[in-house]
Amino acid sequence: MSKTIVLKKGLDIPVAGAAELRLSKTVSPDIVAVQPGGFKGFSPRLLVKEGDRVLCGSPVLADKANPAILVVSPVSGTVKEIVRGEKRKLLAVLVQADGKREQAKGPGAQKPAELDAAQVKEHILASGLWPFIVQRPYGILADPAVTPKAVFVSTFSSAPLAADTEFTLGDRCGDIQAGIDALAKIAPVHIGLKSDESAFAKLQNAEKHIFKGKHPAGNVGVQIAAVSPILKGDTVWTLPLFALAAIGKSFLKGEYDVRRKVAVAGPAAIEPAYVEMLPGTPLSALAAFYGGNAEGLRIVSGDLLSGVTAGAEGYLGTAHDTVSIIKEGTEPELFGWAKPIRWGQFSTDHGYFSWLTPWRKYDMDTNLHGGPRAFVMNDAYYAKVLPMDIYPIYLLKACLAGDIEKMEKFGIYEVLPEDLALCEYIDPSKNYIQEIIAKGIDLMLKEMA
Repeated sequence: MSKTIVLKKGLDIPVAGAAELRLSKTVSPDIVAVQPGGFKGFSPRLLVKEGDRVLCGSPVLADKANPAILVVSPVSGTVKEIVRGEKRKLLAVLVQADGKREQAKGPGAQKPAELDAAQVKEHILASGLWPFIVQRPYGILADPAVTPKAVFVSTFSSAPLAADTEFTLGDRCGDIQAGIDALAKIAPVHIGLKSDESAFAKLQNAEKHIFKGKHPAGNVGVQIAAVSPILKGDTVWTLPLFALAAIGKSFLKGEYDVRRKVAVAGPAAIEPAYVEMLPGTPLSALAAFYGGNAEGLRIVSGDLLSGVTAGAEGYLGTAHDTVSIIKEGTEPELFGWAKPIRWGQFSTDHGYFSWLTPWRKYDMDTNLHGGPRAFVMNDAYYAKVLPMDIYPIYLLKACLAGDIEKMEKFGIYEVLPEDLALCEYIDPSKNYIQEIIAKGIDLMLKEMA
């Protein structure tokens, strides 16, 4: 029986441009980028060189600290280029796809019910799907040597314009169930549901929780905080629902398949819809959704609150199932905030008359309407959109000060930057709150390792 948890805090941002529930096309890219930067804590060691032949599921990178953790190619083809940045940092391995999707020899199909925890871990490691498992606190690559207290998976996203998982994965419950059965051998699995009528409500072998409320109700960090908060010394694993489906398919059919339906959405998107594509696909393949000219637009891999600005020359992120297209807010506005009536602007504080039309969706852009300054609000202001039992202002100031003891005291173990994205959105001081949290986590990793 599912337990219902009602979250009274949060905010649904009424941005226009949600993707229609239809599959517009399937993209079969010529070039796919294998990007190690999508896995926090992964220190890449190259296993291939330019000109090498790779298959779908062939190892391309290994973790220096734990060579058993592999990042593999999502396509078959030839390694075209090794892309490096400053100080020769490895940015991407570009693979020229041959369109055949030949599978590498992997662990093969196995029945999770017949395996123990060590064998399940061995299978996921050998399949190349381990990097999708995220370890909290800190949101880093999961350590195979650690046994977590639980595994949490959210079956929905409440972020603005996020992909509808009922549409994208509702037909893959068999794969998802196999993934649950496998991970349940390692630790208890908790599933976050949007309602008891969800396509995923019939999943078994997991503890199910229904979350009702506004964003960030779909964030797995918020769900963990409501069910089993992370304390010092605790370890919890999380993974996206599409990664759970990929793990299940690996057990059922022995295939490496990370294709996913991606929502291409946003106020600047032309006829927003869904596209089936692979992580690492060039976003230039979506040119039809922005008219072929990206000038004056911001193309984001991920959702509008916590995604990564990739641009038309970038690639779909490894953990993303949304591409957001929005206008750059560079146009000057006459009188600005002093205008008495601003029907075209959304306000969270009833500062404009937009609160009189709660059903309206807004053509938003990236304009901050101000610059960063000192924090001027107290915790109560940010807490109204954060359904977690922490003190965001005190945590942020502890991160800025580099005070590890206070960071621990005020909740650094429970959060990732995405959990405070709404605080950043409503912040009248225009501070980059997610960046502050990310730097605080980096300091914790450096000092507490």
